[in-house]
Amino acid sequence: MARKALITGITGQDGSYLAEFLLEKGYEVIGMVRRSSTVNFDRIRHIQDRLILVQGDLLDQASLIDILAEHRPDEVYNLAAQSFVPTSWKQPVLTGEFTALGVTRLLDAIRVVYGPGRTVRFYQASSSEMFGKVREVPQNERTPFYPRSPYGVAKVYGHWITVNYRESYNMFACSGILFNHESPRRGLEFVTRKVSHGVAKIKLGLADKLVLGNLDAQRDWGYAGDYVKAMWLMLQQDEPDDYVIATGETHSVRELCEVAFAHVGLDWRDFVVVDPALMRPAEVDQLVGDASKARRVLGWAPTVSFEELVRMMVDADLQLLRQEGH
Repeated sequence: MARKALITGITGQDGSYLAEFLLEKGYEVIGMVRRSSTVNFDRIRHIQDRLILVQGDLLDQASLIDILAEHRPDEVYNLAAQSFVPTSWKQPVLTGEFTALGVTRLLDAIRVVYGPGRTVRFYQASSSEMFGKVREVPQNERTPFYPRSPYGVAKVYGHWITVNYRESYNMFACSGILFNHESPRRGLEFVTRKVSHGVAKIKLGLADKLVLGNLDAQRDWGYAGDYVKAMWLMLQQDEPDDYVIATGETHSVRELCEVAFAHVGLDWRDFVVVDPALMRPAEVDQLVGDASKARRVLGWAPTVSFEELVRMMVDADLQLLRQEGH
């Protein structure tokens, strides 16, 4: 019997890479999608015929119970969330419903269906945004949280409720505190993809400028394809635990622009325009992770460098725009 995995948020960047990874491992993959008139399957279209797609919603616990009872997955990966930080200021309550209480609904659905104990393994997608106004550099599993956005606050709740269910009901529940991870499948609203897509448009003569916010913000950027392997590795251990997943390197948005524009033979300073309106109400200035525990316990390490990642994304956007006839 093939092992079964349920992925919430399967149509997102991480969900699509994780689904690919698990299919290669021989899993039966069940993907939860929300009922919508315009569900976007672009990221999983190439594997859609190999997936079992089911309708469910983190706002509706009954739907979660039904899915778990019908399919009885061995592993559950909760990747669904309202995951765009700027939106969390405009929709803070909705962000809390999905990103905080949604975790509780799923954990409690597991408790209802499976009962206490370790009959299923659960992964929660925690976030480096929980560190926010950082108390130390770099950040590890023991660094105190100080979130600086409604999204970060909601992720802290999701993180601690996972710990609470692990300790209260002896669940095999892990949280991966993932630092920024990007890919050609990243949404256009995220700064890495905004840059790679903007560079491609400028190179092809479709735009003449790229408007950005804080160029000094620094992040620890890795490749999403590497990070989903860490999720799986956490659920293969003898004991559940929480892990920081990161490259250990920090780069600014300015460096991101330099590498991306240089890859197509352009100088970023000729095209980048800073718009103060794009600044966050409370900025997170520097996030950089210490993933030594993951390296030691899981045997995990990133394989794609920052420069390789940026060039990969620019090349993918050049190809995408050309396919669209530009």
